[in-house]
Amino acid sequence: MPRFAANLSMMFNEWDFMDRFAAAADAGFDAVEFLFPYEHAPDAIARRLADHGLTQALFNLPPGDWAAGERGLACLAGREAEFREGVRKAKAYVEATGVRRVHMMSGHGDAADPAARGRYVANLRHAADELGPLGAQVLLEPINGRDMPGYFMNSFALAESIVREVASPRVALQFDMYHRQILHGDVTMGLRAQFPMVAHVQIASVPSRNEPDGEEMNYPFLFAELDRLGYDGFVGCEYRPRAGTREGLGWFAPWRRR
Repeated sequence: MPRFAANLSMMFNEWDFMDRFAAAADAGFDAVEFLFPYEHAPDAIARRLADHGLTQALFNLPPGDWAAGERGLACLAGREAEFREGVRKAKAYVEATGVRRVHMMSGHGDAADPAARGRYVANLRHAADELGPLGAQVLLEPINGRDMPGYFMNSFALAESIVREVASPRVALQFDMYHRQILHGDVTMGLRAQFPMVAHVQIASVPSRNEPDGEEMNYPFLFAELDRLGYDGFVGCEYRPRAGTREGLGWFAPWRRR
């Protein structure tokens, strides 16, 4: 049976961020993920996890200037020192939370540019070398151009080629089914083909990015497929509730653990 992680950046927004941990636990989740923890002290995040019996499934490395539209630094020229400082900052949160999956956002860039790819791979190796000894893998997530135009990491083939190039157990694929459907379709066959390198899965309805209970995707089938494949990681619920978070959790009832 899949294990689900509530995405606290999108879900439970009816609560202040630090109160969302309790809300997720009360709703039956045993894990959480979110975009960024960096506005709060590492030990404060760790206390919330411990207080509510939650596992930290995932968070992202610092993305640069998010408010200005930056979506990661890994492929950007001249930002290597800032990227490394971001990795150093993230290490404190990895140590405090025990998280085992950290997503490295690529930033905007031309996926066909060899120089951008070279910077991305070099930064990926650095992040893996720094975080791997703490037990964390660095994940690559392809993101569709409708949600994030101009994003460098924009295809599952590109992600696979880089995972194979780096060839490290500290580097893996983040398989977001929502992004896969928009980018390429054929979600089940793509999941089967890339499953050996998948370390984290995320879900949302397509095209609305709401609860995973309808529209284009047959999620009960896909959850069963994860079981058939032997997936033992978390499934991140990275969706925007149509109305209230709790009111939209009917889809979750068959898989609720608590």
